[in-house]
Amino acid sequence: MDVNSHAEELASDLGVDKEEVKADLENLLEYSVPIDEAKQSVRRKHGGGGGGSSPTPDAVDVGEITTDHDGVTVTVRVLTQGTRTIRYQGDDLTIREGEIADETGVISYTAWQDFGFEPGDSLTIGNAGVREWEGAPELNLNDSTTVAIADEEVEVDREVGGDRSLVDIAAGDRGRNVEVRVLEVDEKTISGRDGETEILEGVVGDETAKLPFTDWQPRSEIEAGADLRIEDVYVREFRGVPSINLTEFSTVTPLPDPVEVAEDAPRLSVADAVGSGGMFDVEVVGNVLEVRDGSGLIERCPECGRVVQNGQCRSHGDVDGEDDLRVKAILDDGTDTVTVVLDDELTAEVYGGGLDDALAAAKDAMDKQVVADDIADTLVGRAYRVRGNLSVDDYGATLDAVEFELADDDPADHARAALAEVGE
Repeated sequence: MDVNSHAEELASDLGVDKEEVKADLENLLEYSVPIDEAKQSVRRKHGGGGGGSSPTPDAVDVGEITTDHDGVTVTVRVLTQGTRTIRYQGDDLTIREGEIADETGVISYTAWQDFGFEPGDSLTIGNAGVREWEGAPELNLNDSTTVAIADEEVEVDREVGGDRSLVDIAAGDRGRNVEVRVLEVDEKTISGRDGETEILEGVVGDETAKLPFTDWQPRSEIEAGADLRIEDVYVREFRGVPSINLTEFSTVTPLPDPVEVAEDAPRLSVADAVGSGGMFDVEVVGNVLEVRDGSGLIERCPECGRVVQNGQCRSHGDVDGEDDLRVKAILDDGTDTVTVVLDDELTAEVYGGGLDDALAAAKDAMDKQVVADDIADTLVGRAYRVRGNLSVDDYGATLDAVEFELADDDPADHARAALAEVGE
C-alpha cells in the first residue's frame, strides 16, 4: 500500500502539510483501520468533511475485485450478516460483517454503520472501499458508501443465510448459525480489555463434527448436555482450529429435540488432515518413524507450562523447572507425516510407568535420555491409531493426541492394496 500517494492526494485536497497527513494515516493503519476509513478520519480531523472529491467508482463484478482497487460499485445479493462490537481508538464500535455475492463470485464485507440490509436482499453498493483481509480482498462500507435496493433481484448459486453444520465452519466465518449439543463447558476468569472478565469455554458437537467455543457473555442456557440453536456467531482460529465465538449479539435458543452427536472422529489420511489446515477432532493411522528430541523426561515452567531448555523459559527467564513426561513422535501413513504429541498420561501408558518410575530410571542410568530411548524402542516401526486435535502452521503439522493405541491394521497394507488396485 502506497501511503505516500494517499497522503499526497489528501494533503492536496485539504490544503495541509503532507507529512502531517501521512503521520495521521500511518497511526491509523497501525491499528488495522481500513485505508478508506482512515482517509475519512483524516478528512474529518482537518475539516474536509467525509465525502472527498473522488467520483463514484465504475461498477465491477465481484470476481474482478482485487486489493489494487481503491473503491468499487457492485450489485450483489447479501448472503450473511453478523454483528459484533470492536474496540477502535478507545471506543466500542458496532460493526456488521458477512458475505455478499453475484454470479461471478463471493466476497466478505465489513459495514462500519448499520445500512439496514439483511441476508437475501439484492443491493447496489456504491463507493465501497477495498482492503486485504485473511489474504483476500474485502469490501469496507463506510460513511462515503451508498447502499440502495437493486433494480432486479441478483441470482446467485450460493446458500443465503448463516445456517451451517459444524464440519462446514471455517475460521473467518461471520454471521453463522449452528444447532449443537454442549459437550463440555467451564467457567473462566481472564484478563480482558476491561479488566477481569468472566467467560464460558467448552466444546459443542453435532452429527458432523465437534468444535471449541467461547461465550464472551456467559449465558445460563449454555450448560453440559443442553441442545441449542445459536445464531450470529463469528469464527476465529484458536490453536490451529476453528473456534466458535458468541458475542452480546448472539442468540441462544433451547431446542425441543436432541441433537445427534458423532461419537467417532472422522478418519482421514495424514495428507487430507494436514490439507484441511487444522481440525479439532480427527483420527489418523500411521507408523511411528521417529521419537523426536524433547521426548521422555522434560521440565516445564511452573508459571506458564512451557518446556524449559537449560533452565530457561522463553517467557519467564530463569526458572526451576517442574518434571513432566511427553512424547513427540513422527507418524507417517504413506501420504504425509505429522508430529504426534502425547501428554503425561498417554506417555506413561506407552512407557509403562509414571513420572516417579521415569525419574528413578534416569537416576539409575545417570542420564535422562534413557527414558526417551525406552519409549523409542517401544514405538518406532509400529502402527498406531491416533485421535486428537490437529494444528497446522509455518512449523508444520502437530496432532495433540487424546487417544493413542496400536492399530488393528497396518496403513502400509492399505497403501499396497490401493496401488495394486490401480495397477489392475
